[in-house]
Amino acid sequence: MEAHVDGQGDGRDQDRFTGTAPLTRYIQGRLHRLRAFDRRRPAVWDVLVTAFWVLVAVLDFTSGGWRTVARDVEAPEPLVLLMTLCFSVPLLWRRRHPVTVLVLMAPVSLVNIWTGAVVQAAFLQLIPAFQIALRLPLRTLAGAGLLMCAPAAAGAARIPVVWSQQLVSYLWGFAFVALLGIAVRTRKDYTEALVERAHRLEHERDQQARLAAAAERTRIAREMHDIIGHNLSVITGLADGGAYAAAKSPERAAQALEAIGTTSRQALAELRRLLGILREDHSGADRAPQPTLNDLEPLIAAVRAAGLPVHLDIHGTPYAQSLTPGRELTVYRVVQEALTNTLKHAAAHPGLSAAVTLAYSRTDLETRITDTGPTAADTGRTTPASPAPPSRVPHRGQGIAGMRERAALYDGTIDAGPLPDGGWQVRLRLPLEDASP
Repeated sequence: MEAHVDGQGDGRDQDRFTGTAPLTRYIQGRLHRLRAFDRRRPAVWDVLVTAFWVLVAVLDFTSGGWRTVARDVEAPEPLVLLMTLCFSVPLLWRRRHPVTVLVLMAPVSLVNIWTGAVVQAAFLQLIPAFQIALRLPLRTLAGAGLLMCAPAAAGAARIPVVWSQQLVSYLWGFAFVALLGIAVRTRKDYTEALVERAHRLEHERDQQARLAAAAERTRIAREMHDIIGHNLSVITGLADGGAYAAAKSPERAAQALEAIGTTSRQALAELRRLLGILREDHSGADRAPQPTLNDLEPLIAAVRAAGLPVHLDIHGTPYAQSLTPGRELTVYRVVQEALTNTLKHAAAHPGLSAAVTLAYSRTDLETRITDTGPTAADTGRTTPASPAPPSRVPHRGQGIAGMRERAALYDGTIDAGPLPDGGWQVRLRLPLEDASP
């Protein structure tokens, strides 16, 4: 047994137990093939098993072996042959109807003991009893025990020696097959539970992998939207300004082209970093830190260079380590997205300006991005609660939805909508990391 366990647990031990492990694997393989054949063709297996026991029972009758244990050797041979067949032929239905088979055998068993023939085929009753222990409830198993032992107990009234021999043999035989059936049934149920648990864990693992992949795709899509959308809007503003200034001030046009080149290179660098992480072998991918609140000034400077006046105002004092990098990235991306949306409408509405306000308190950070442009009806922008005009529905972006998703990661809230006196405001409220629950 020790060699068998070690041979399965560690392949290196098979060199020390070469006589046991290969034999165990061979036996297990044969049993597996036998069970697979039985599942595919149960009727063939039932016929083969029944034919085997019929043959054994008939040989016992023809050889006269039944007389060596019979109490009455003068019992009619046709009756003995009939009882032999009645004990062996019904085994064909032992798995589908074990209780019925045992009920049919019970009167034959009574006749067998009462006549004194005591053919050994009577012990074939243990086979359907085993099937009952393997498949049916325990109370059915108790009834099967009565069906087997009651004829032997009744026969004791006629042949007293049956009480000490035949009945005891029936009791021990039934106890053995009952315990064996329960043990096999318990092991089978345990194995099925393990297989089911393994399948469930595998399904949960695959589901978690799919959810993680979907979340990662969403995160990457959000990052690419922020990077590409903002930089292209800046480049578009610079190009429009450069084209306007080319005729009157070539120096300003050159500055615009230089700013376009700088912004393009920054966008390409960020895209390379993001796409490098997507490669299977990304050990050499650039892992530059994500933007933080310290990068707001360069962001606003780039927007100003694109032609949109932006004013940054900070109220309150940031507490030490009050914001995690994820929270700082959220604030940065919300400001970037809001300014990008404002920049898209700057060309159509000259004189548009924006203001970014950060207000710190002990519990949260409130960020407001406000522009002084026209109302939502003039710009075509819509609040999340009101539907967009039909002409804009196919092209409606995911900016506000992306901002809401980022804020929700840290229990923050986003409010976006037109101002009463014209313009647009995006308001982000983000709890600080050390805020009390």
